[in-house]
Amino acid sequence: MFALFRLNYHNQFYAAYPDSEQLNQVKKLWLEALADYPVTQVLNGAKQAIETSEYLPTLNRMIECCRDSLSPYGLPDARSAYREACSAASPKSAQPWSHPAVYFAGRDADWFLLASEPESKSWPVFQQTYQHWCGRVMAGEQLEIEAPEALPPSSGEVSSREDALAELEKIRQQLSS
Repeated sequence: MFALFRLNYHNQFYAAYPDSEQLNQVKKLWLEALADYPVTQVLNGAKQAIETSEYLPTLNRMIECCRDSLSPYGLPDARSAYREACSAASPKSAQPWSHPAVYFAGRDADWFLLASEPESKSWPVFQQTYQHWCGRVMAGEQLEIEAPEALPPSSGEVSSREDALAELEKIRQQLSS
């Protein structure tokens, strides 16, 4: 990304980052701020920034470009996807997902982990799997969530009151022994 910026904004780049120490500090800051995005998305965001602006982008502008680079694919940003996955009801495959990649990332990160562990533990796992699925979508893969299996058809017979009471008594006897 910085190599692209150096090539496209040569004079502005060297004016903004006159020495390697300052450039390294900026790279660390940007790395931390852009850590939620897959590498391909960051590169797409950098290309978008170059195409739409004649000035060297700020970190804020770069984050906007990264978010915008997901929209052509219909993908939410990683934090929104994480919140969606954590709050989804069961059965998971029957939910109206904003994008199938969110479902697959939640599945691969483990639904139980997302529901039971603190964010400090579940977020990094989800983030990594979501980046993987975003990369596949951006590479052109079409994702399909399989519909949940239907329940078997019922016989339509309703138990009589006597049969139900007999079953209940049998269960009580099993529990009391």
